[in-house]
Amino acid sequence: MNPKALGAEFIGTFWLVLGGCGAAVLAANFGGTPEGTSLGLGFLGVSLAFGLTVVTGAYALGPISGGHFNPAVTLGLVAGGRFEAAKAVGYIVAQVLGGLAAAAVLFAIASGNSDFAITNSDPGAFAANGYGDLSPGGFTLISAFLTEVVMTAMFLIIILGATAKKAAPAMGGLAIGLGLVLIHLISIPVTNTSVNPARSTSQAIFAGGDYLPQLWLFWVAPIVGAIAGALIYRGVLGDNEDVVV
Repeated sequence: MNPKALGAEFIGTFWLVLGGCGAAVLAANFGGTPEGTSLGLGFLGVSLAFGLTVVTGAYALGPISGGHFNPAVTLGLVAGGRFEAAKAVGYIVAQVLGGLAAAAVLFAIASGNSDFAITNSDPGAFAANGYGDLSPGGFTLISAFLTEVVMTAMFLIIILGATAKKAAPAMGGLAIGLGLVLIHLISIPVTNTSVNPARSTSQAIFAGGDYLPQLWLFWVAPIVGAIAGALIYRGVLGDNEDVVV
């Protein structure tokens, strides 16, 4: 296992969680001016923040590790024939640790505000993912599961298509990042958008309470979706020349 690749996955996932969840925790509902103008980022800003972390991480770190930053992506790439299964466990461990480190930094920053508190029964607490009472829009477990499966499947189709040999190589990171923006715009109201078990784990551990028993969904659904998306792409859209393992 290449230690530089593991380091890149750690840093990339750290950046994704710090940038995306940091925008949600620190800036999404920042407040407004006396004239009533909102200064917060809202859903659109948080969606862009997640996408920008992937764009910047893909170009800076992708040449070192491939720029997965997500256990579901790693396993989807294995299913799609783009990544060696033997390397997957190391990547996933690095990604989870990177996410946890980012959540710890974010918690330390947020705790510097005397008004900061995590109410772990509120939807979206500490940018955590949830369903039912913990869904931002009150969506059920079935809706949340379906959303995470479909969104992650489409994410893998975008990734595999944007990184295919026939694709424009310089545009891959941008397409993948914009795809993640769109995914967040669709699904923040449903689950607060996971499509990434490392991101969900880091926030659930710090949010605690009712979020921990729901964490299973944000591992199972993204992984199911990622594998399904990879198999769909490989079976319907892909070329044999793109399969490397």
